[in-house]
Amino acid sequence: MKIVKILIHASTWFAPVLLPLVVWLLASEQELKRLSLQAVVFHFVISVLIGISWVLSFILIGIPFLIGFGLIALIIPIIGIIRAIQDQEFQYPIVKSFIQ
Repeated sequence: MKIVKILIHASTWFAPVLLPLVVWLLASEQELKRLSLQAVVFHFVISVLIGISWVLSFILIGIPFLIGFGLIALIIPIIGIIRAIQDQEFQYPIVKSFIQ
């Protein structure tokens, strides 16, 4: 289960929606289903926010948001990987209160 959690978080760099969605559909453990669904929603929300920031960067107001959301998209999965290695619970920010 630890390896699957690590792969869910690391999927940010190779299959941000596909792998968590497959785990969500095939996993029997509730914790893996919750984590994979959170990952899918997190990747979707971050993608939308980065897209909006990219469009707004043409009028310069979006550049700080683009940098901030880009850093969030990079750092949060790394924190998730570290917590998964340490067998600690991790919930993605933004979506943790919506998906239990």
